[in-house]
Amino acid sequence: MLEKITPLILTYNEEPNIHRTLQKLTFAKHIIIVDSYSNDATVEIIKSYPQVQLLQRKFDTHATQWNYGLQHVNSEWVLSLDADYIVSDQLIDEIQQLSQDYLIDGYFAKFKYCVFGKPLRGTILPPRQILFRRNKSIYIDDGHTQLLKVKGKSAMLSGYIYHDDRKPLSRWLWAQDRYMVIEVQKLSETPFKELSWGDRIRKQKFLAPFIILFYCLILKGGIFDGWHGWYYTFQRVLAEVMLALRLIEADLAKEND
Repeated sequence: MLEKITPLILTYNEEPNIHRTLQKLTFAKHIIIVDSYSNDATVEIIKSYPQVQLLQRKFDTHATQWNYGLQHVNSEWVLSLDADYIVSDQLIDEIQQLSQDYLIDGYFAKFKYCVFGKPLRGTILPPRQILFRRNKSIYIDDGHTQLLKVKGKSAMLSGYIYHDDRKPLSRWLWAQDRYMVIEVQKLSETPFKELSWGDRIRKQKFLAPFIILFYCLILKGGIFDGWHGWYYTFQRVLAEVMLALRLIEADLAKEND
């Protein structure tokens, strides 16, 4: 099964992460990376791996960037990874032993979120479809991120992916602010009845930060992870506060107009 898979990764200034991600993909004879013209050492690190095909494209949306990468994949299966995803040995062994089930066209994997390398007890990250047949799949935009549409049946893998982002807090804040501008546009343009319950709560502005605080610390056990758990919780709460501020800003701008 591993011989039929091409890992596909998007990068932009992933110097703190990309080496650790690629180290876990030594099984792959061919890896495709779509870089958005990084200006740190990302490209130099990528070029040190001879099995990697480096493509560069100016970023517009996540979906178009992923679909551009898919156009260059020649294998039957794609392993779609962010540059801070570390594939566990358990997951690699599980994929290697997958049977040729022609009824299954995609596989989901669960996450273990890491803070400075330490896996947390829980995360708000839902499972993501990371392994899929190339000719049955396409990405579409969904707010600041993307959704993968797979034509056919999917299954869940038991192995984990470690989400271990080592980029500095300043970069995280920069990215979150960009994401929240896009999220406001999505929440404003989508009819209320078509929003998920989570997005309906977020649109109320004041509820989501308190819900996320309780969810991460208590329901997900972050309080037992020490300062690593508090760090993750504060990140998620701050992200919701930033979204609330952007929503309020948009409302006030409308009133002023």
